[in-house]
Amino acid sequence: MDWDDLRIFLAVARAESLSGAGRRLKLDAATVGRRIARLEEGMGAKLFVKSPQGYALSESGDRLLPHAEAAEQVFAGADEEMSGIAGQLTGQLRIGAPDGCANYLLPQVCAKIAEENPGLEIQVVALPRVFNLSKREADMAIAVSRPTAGRLTVQKLSDYHLSLAAHRDYLAKAPPITCKEDLRHHRMIGYIPDMIFDKELDYFAETEAEVMGLASNSAAVQTRMIEAGAGVGIVHDFALPFAPGVQRVLGDEIRLNRAFWLIRHADDRRSERLTRFAEALGQGLRDEVARLEHAAVEI
Repeated sequence: MDWDDLRIFLAVARAESLSGAGRRLKLDAATVGRRIARLEEGMGAKLFVKSPQGYALSESGDRLLPHAEAAEQVFAGADEEMSGIAGQLTGQLRIGAPDGCANYLLPQVCAKIAEENPGLEIQVVALPRVFNLSKREADMAIAVSRPTAGRLTVQKLSDYHLSLAAHRDYLAKAPPITCKEDLRHHRMIGYIPDMIFDKELDYFAETEAEVMGLASNSAAVQTRMIEAGAGVGIVHDFALPFAPGVQRVLGDEIRLNRAFWLIRHADDRRSERLTRFAEALGQGLRDEVARLEHAAVEI
């Protein structure tokens, strides 16, 4: 069995389409289809079931999948060794992260790692959703809650805090805020309720406000709305140094504690390269959260 055929099989299994696999492999969909047909012919079994929704694994495909993933790990390890890069941070790595983390923390963290490792290309995918590591949408992902299912390895990266905040210009012209009940008279800013992808992001109930006036599925957009003087909302403490004029409100009553978790595919724990990158990423994130939250104390 040819490894290159297995590589294409894995790409189709993860993308669930020939075109999606082709984009990852830099091949046209027709070529991917021919290679899958050749693999199926050689194995004497149909590996995929085609439907309007795309390509789903057949029973034979399900049986082949773990063997193909194991082969992928072996070839990845061999490539590191033969290229002389074992234990070094080189090549391309993709991190998925919620946009608050991606906008305010990862630029500084990744810049430092890249400076120390010139041969490393780091891609940060900032999306307000959960990443599917089984489909290799990213090499690793940062999440705001610990997953409870899947073949994953999970480690806690850092605690962080969030506060109720508003721009000083807004506060100067709006009714005073001395307790949670006063928030009912203010324009609140938060997440679009039906687009909250993780329960840890559901902050609105903790404010006891009744109506949300402005909403976005992006934490960074919410922060910019608050910075524009549009209302009151929950802001990451580590984002406050990037939002001039934004200050905490009801600091003694509303301060939320959350955590970032690093998630990797279980098979990747054998990769020294990914492990070293995860260690550098974790340390860098902890340092940056501490630095920015300390700076926010002065605000």
